[in-house]
Amino acid sequence: MNTIFKLNFIFNKYYKHVSLLTWIVLCFFPLLLNAQTDYFQLSKEYYNNHDYEKAYATYTALLKKEENIYKIYPDYLETLYQLRKEDEAEKIIRKLIKAQAPDNEYYRVDLALHFKRIQLPDKATKEITALANDIARSEIKVNGVGQYLIQRQAYDWAEQVYLTSRKNFDRYAYSFELASLYKRKGDINRTFEELINYALYDPAQLETVQRALQNELSNDEDYQKLETVLYERINKEPNEVLYNELLLWLSLQQKNFSKALTQAKALDKRQKGNGAKIMDVADIARENKDYTYALEGYQYIVTYYKDGYYYNAARKQLIQVREEQIKNTYPIDRVEVQRLLVDYKKLITERGINAVTVEALRNMALLYAFYENRTDTAKVILESVTRNAYADKRLVNRCKLDLGDIYLLDAQPWESTLLYSQVEKEYKEDPMGHEAKLRNAKLYYYKGEFELAQEQLDVLKLATTREISNDAIRMSIFIQENIGMDSTEEAMQRYAAIELMLFRQQLDLALSSTELLLKEFPRHSLTDDIYWLRANILRRMSRTEAAIVDLEKIKSSYAQDILGDDAAFLLAEMYDYDVKNKERAMDLYQKFLIEYPGSIYTADARKRFRVLRGDKVN
Repeated sequence: MNTIFKLNFIFNKYYKHVSLLTWIVLCFFPLLLNAQTDYFQLSKEYYNNHDYEKAYATYTALLKKEENIYKIYPDYLETLYQLRKEDEAEKIIRKLIKAQAPDNEYYRVDLALHFKRIQLPDKATKEITALANDIARSEIKVNGVGQYLIQRQAYDWAEQVYLTSRKNFDRYAYSFELASLYKRKGDINRTFEELINYALYDPAQLETVQRALQNELSNDEDYQKLETVLYERINKEPNEVLYNELLLWLSLQQKNFSKALTQAKALDKRQKGNGAKIMDVADIARENKDYTYALEGYQYIVTYYKDGYYYNAARKQLIQVREEQIKNTYPIDRVEVQRLLVDYKKLITERGINAVTVEALRNMALLYAFYENRTDTAKVILESVTRNAYADKRLVNRCKLDLGDIYLLDAQPWESTLLYSQVEKEYKEDPMGHEAKLRNAKLYYYKGEFELAQEQLDVLKLATTREISNDAIRMSIFIQENIGMDSTEEAMQRYAAIELMLFRQQLDLALSSTELLLKEFPRHSLTDDIYWLRANILRRMSRTEAAIVDLEKIKSSYAQDILGDDAAFLLAEMYDYDVKNKERAMDLYQKFLIEYPGSIYTADARKRFRVLRGDKVN
């Protein structure tokens, strides 16, 4: 029993001590861990505050555990350099290289950078060349080292690494990375070269390349440089179609439709196409109101693809572009309108009624209504289209909108709003429905019912179609800004009535009404708008000098208002096309580019200035 008692006593005695020790360790272990963590935090704080002496002391303490070097390496290395401890820095870098540390190649880069820093260029070059050769067959390592060198702004070495590796792969390898590198170096020609290489390397990335190129094209000189690069490529590799594709794209960016058509025709012949590219260029030229080259493109298809897929569409577009050209040339040439009607009739007779030519009937109807004053004939034609089997649902409703416009011409607004509302109901959440609602808003506006117009416009501000949304916002702001000055809204009502006169082609009445409005409301917020309206009326009547006077008034007194750039650009255009004063037009275009660099007319102004100056843009 005594023996058992003694053993139990001894066990209890030492068990208590073990428990006490365990308790002490458990209590203080987190503090021991935190002491280690505090050194990391403390060293970082010293480093960030540029207190390199104290940072060095804490790093030295941390380095008692070798594995900590990877956690503090970048900041520790820079600290050594700041304290002019270059020898110690080199030892650390070499130690990591010798240890075959993870990401070993990055330490080799640091060694090369170290030699460069202590002005040993030969050693630096030797080190980076050896590294480039060693990793040349690993795309992953090459990309990693290349990006690391770029981060360290060692651009020439990054280029060396990419180009050394390229010898082992495709001749266009790393082209996108090199393009980014050359962009950083400010070498735009080589940026272009490598972006083109990237498109050759992966043709599926052509759109990506075009977007990247677009980001580099900030002025005429850049466009010229890219064009030169592409023509040099064509001379060296005439069979590579991509260069012609890019030249076509570049010409369209510049809105140089002459060059674009030349490229489209060349590509069409080489690829034995069906005129699709030519049709695209003609369509874009038409959208940009460059009727000369739109007509040339459509005519080419009509001449050379009589049995082709695009023949009917091109034939119809050819007439429609001539129609647009006539409508935008003042005064309207009634003889040309008659010729257009004849051409439409010939098209319908030659091709018969089909899905393409049925729309020609619609165009004929609008000519009869707005330029021949034959609204009854127009209504009969449009109603026949709505019953035609070839007319799809959208065309039928488009004709209903046209009929609404014609009833407005005939002073029957109640019929107009009925038709607009039918289309709006049919296409509630569709752009056509939004357009119908916009026409209803304009109808209320013409009638001076501004509150009803605003109700429609408030909804249309959120329309999915940007053009309709912008029109609604612009019209809404215009109404709000100009009804506050006049509690009776009389000036605004009369201004809206003049716009309706213009819609109805009542130019003499509209002109006299604007002059009366200016006299009766001389200091109204509408004054610049009235000048703008009168200038456009005068231009339609071929009273060029009087129109210029009004535009000059806007330009001198309202240059910073919303119509400032509109008036300045129209003034330049009138000297260009109407007066045919080349020098004055050039001067106005140049001033426009300086005064309104962010205007929607900037590209057109720049193009016309270059044409008048004699630049080779065709």
